Amino acid sequence: MGVPATSQCRSMPRTWRRVVALGGLALLVAGSAGAAPALDDAESDPWQGFNRGVFTFNEWLDIHVLMPVAKGWDFVVPEVAQTGIENFFDNLEMSVVLVNDLLQAKPLSMAEDVGRIVVNSTVGIAGLFDVATKIGIDENDEDFGQTLGYLGVPPGPFLMLPIFGPSSPRDTLGLAVDSGSRPWTWFAPWYATLPASATDLLNRRAIHLEDIDEARAASLDYYVFQRNAWVQRRALDVADLEELPQEDQEDLYYFDEEDE
Repeated sequence: MGVPATSQCRSMPRTWRRVVALGGLALLVAGSAGAAPALDDAESDPWQGFNRGVFTFNEWLDIHVLMPVAKGWDFVVPEVAQTGIENFFDNLEMSVVLVNDLLQAKPLSMAEDVGRIVVNSTVGIAGLFDVATKIGIDENDEDFGQTLGYLGVPPGPFLMLPIFGPSSPRDTLGLAVDSGSRPWTWFAPWYATLPASATDLLNRRAIHLEDIDEARAASLDYYVFQRNAWVQRRALDVADLEELPQEDQEDLYYFDEEDE
């Protein structure tokens, strides 16, 4: 399971990790199938046998369970309502971003994100409308996995998690820590927040129905596509870059038919 790499990902940062309770949308990343860097499997994907098994399970779950329900949701719920629901959960997730702004000592980002929360929670009616973006307040993308990377902690080998999707040992720890940055988890048991998490997951899957279909159709190996695109996106996130510097790009190998 996972959302494909698309050029629109920077307009929707953090989507891959916003559904921690249920997981699923694990890959809104930059680039395309042809531009994603292929890794040296022996060094960077030593757990590929396990990862492919988990990937197969995630794909079955998405194709046979989540996708059919998401299609029904997409048919019933108007696009404007889907956008509002996505904005609402994005606004809730800003608590995670703020904590990691602080941990990374980024005062400007903190000021921007506090501004986004205030504007979208008030003028934007509890976050249903992204007014902050319209008036030019930048949206930042931070999580504890990025914070660890910022502090120099290496990601470790690529790891495909059941339900959650693409990750690494560092980012798996980050997911767990970020879950404690959400204020509602301090007051409500996990099962009480499950309906909200399910709604968020379902809504995001409905929004990206066509993106996922196109990525699957265009990829010679959808597992490799997800892995390579996710690794590249996370490297960019940690470095706060839109694209890798030229000297780093020279170290990447690109996925083509020979990798099949």
